[in-house]
Amino acid sequence: MTTESKNTGPAEDGGPAANSPLSGESDSAADRGNLRPSDAPVLGPRPVLRPHVDNHTARAFRRPNGQRGSFAARPAGSVAAAVQGESEIQNRPPDAVLAEAFGRPEGSAELLQRDPEAGAESAAPAAPADPWRDPNSAARLGTPAVAQARPQPLVTGPKLGAREVLFGGRVSWKALTLLAVIAAVIGLIGGFVGAFTGSSASALTSRKVALQSAPSGGQPHNQLTKVVNAVMPAVVTVRAWLGDTGSTGSGVVIDGAGYIVTNNHVISLAANDKSGKAKLDVVFSDGQRVPTQIVGRDTKSDLAVLKVDVKNLAVIQLGNSGDVQVGDDVVALGSPLGLEKTVTSGIVSALHRPVKVGGEGTDTDATLDAVQTDAAINHGNSGGALVDMQGRLIGINSAIKSESGGSVGLGFAIPVDQVKRISQALIRDGSVHHPRLGVSAKTKIVANDVMSGAAVADVQAGSPAAKAGIVEGDVIVKVGDRDVSGPEELTVAVQSHEIGQTVTVRLIRDGREVDVPVTLESD
Repeated sequence: MTTESKNTGPAEDGGPAANSPLSGESDSAADRGNLRPSDAPVLGPRPVLRPHVDNHTARAFRRPNGQRGSFAARPAGSVAAAVQGESEIQNRPPDAVLAEAFGRPEGSAELLQRDPEAGAESAAPAAPADPWRDPNSAARLGTPAVAQARPQPLVTGPKLGAREVLFGGRVSWKALTLLAVIAAVIGLIGGFVGAFTGSSASALTSRKVALQSAPSGGQPHNQLTKVVNAVMPAVVTVRAWLGDTGSTGSGVVIDGAGYIVTNNHVISLAANDKSGKAKLDVVFSDGQRVPTQIVGRDTKSDLAVLKVDVKNLAVIQLGNSGDVQVGDDVVALGSPLGLEKTVTSGIVSALHRPVKVGGEGTDTDATLDAVQTDAAINHGNSGGALVDMQGRLIGINSAIKSESGGSVGLGFAIPVDQVKRISQALIRDGSVHHPRLGVSAKTKIVANDVMSGAAVADVQAGSPAAKAGIVEGDVIVKVGDRDVSGPEELTVAVQSHEIGQTVTVRLIRDGREVDVPVTLESD
């Protein structure tokens, strides 16, 4: 639908428009129109998009039946209508609950807030109403409707004696009879339990049983027992101490004149004492304790000889190193860990084992050509006897090899031939001398695919090695008839010969084997 514009153009004569202010008529928005051209079309309203509502959604969100407007009509007499009808707020007494919670304490007449213009309170606030008497009262917590009566304290009665209970008539005869029956029943039960217990105990014990040992049958003890009985009196415990410091080892009687052989590291504490306060004694297998003196000692063989003034000593028999073979049964006797007269057994597990002996607290610096055994040897066995099954001494227990410090089945003893030679020299002269080559070997073993040896690190000036032409860098692989595989074995190979003896030393020099004759001298 289109309408014509009410705008009029200018007057034909060039004057003001008919509806302009100059024309003397009113100029309103209705008269001016919307300033659109008169021939501009007028568009109708756009259609409103109303999406389709399915029946399920309409039933869920439609107005209740009978409701047409957006909100339900207010019912007559509602709270809102009552509030709108009240002209002003009325001052009425507070609720009973609020008065009880926020009222004055009992007996107080002072008000927390009062009218400053009022002279005094005209009346006290009303007490809270009893909710149990008001049917319209809401549920709340409070005091019970009916006051509870306090329990009356019990009155302690007089104590009754036996006379009053039995003859005073204070206790009925029926109660007394019942108590007597109960006591009789308890007594009967107790007597039955006691009798049963006594009969059970008598059944478990008896005075007629006598334990007896089986007859021995006259069978002799084994060979090990015989060896121990024969050797033990010749084995002693050696003790050395200085003040609060001490050491304990073992020793073996090798001569009836009172000579005892032991390890040097057992008695080095007393031997190195310069104050004269060190003490040294030995304890025999029968418990006899006697002082002893040092005859002589040798730090390079870790042997020492002591002497005691005792008569009728049991002396051990000495064997020969040449008779000892790997696998022979052996017995170790001594005082390991301070435990006197201890015996362990095993076998000879190796011969000619080079072992370095020394350490802190001793001046021993020895390399042993040892007898290796798996008999348990611990600290305190040092200086004790290692004997064969005939009771003959084949070595002096001297060292163990263990990462933990305890016995792990690897013990080492000085061969009996060396014990005899060193002990004899110490008893005769008080000192002993050893052959020397005059070289210092490197601690590491030098080896190739064919052989190994001891590399010479230093040659002493004027020594037998220097005179024979051995120089630094040479690798010694053999001394006499004994092969050398390391520095320890070089030491025991040299000491196995005599002073003044000429031996052939085979060495590797510039990749070639060279045999050099060397005359050993005394150290």
